[in-house]
Amino acid sequence: MSADSAQRRRARQNSDVSSTFPYAARREPAYDVQQVDQFLADAREAYADDSATSLTSDEIRRAAFRVVRRRGYAAEQVDAALERLEEAFAAREREQAIAAQGEAAFYAEVRAAAQEIVDRLARPEGSRFRRVGPLTRGYRVDDVDALCDRLSGYFQRGEAVAVHTVRSIAFRPRLGGYDEAQVDFLLDTVIRVMLAVR
Repeated sequence: MSADSAQRRRARQNSDVSSTFPYAARREPAYDVQQVDQFLADAREAYADDSATSLTSDEIRRAAFRVVRRRGYAAEQVDAALERLEEAFAAREREQAIAAQGEAAFYAEVRAAAQEIVDRLARPEGSRFRRVGPLTRGYRVDDVDALCDRLSGYFQRGEAVAVHTVRSIAFRPRLGGYDEAQVDFLLDTVIRVMLAVR
């Protein structure tokens, strides 16, 4: 892909997240308008500077906004825009990494990360992650294991799993469940690998 076509693609992706969002209808999830506008303004500024390292695709994925009851942006619309923005940043990060270290080295790192994921998913159900104490809330084990089974199919048999599925998954809480931080770290790694091989 030429530099010009890459620039045009970035500009098109950037414009996807710069339009005004609709306000949420009553009783629908809504985000604080000022927080969303400020975050997207900062993101556009960072994206416009190819050398910027102040914002990453991981940080975009973890962005959170205050939920409001009135006059807030429709959460679903904002979340969809953030997904597009995350993918635009991930594509740029991939291009920069390949330019810096070479395509072979970049994809070797991606394969190594994928192998670590596969090794984790191959563990027996109920033992894929560390458990929290019996009086501490974690993620419900069977919820997490069900997603792990789907991810195993994706990595080992090429079965279809959308990035959105991993990005938007919600697990029920359970005392004595899986450690949330450990599960979240794996999901972040899964998303990075999925975006790296697009």
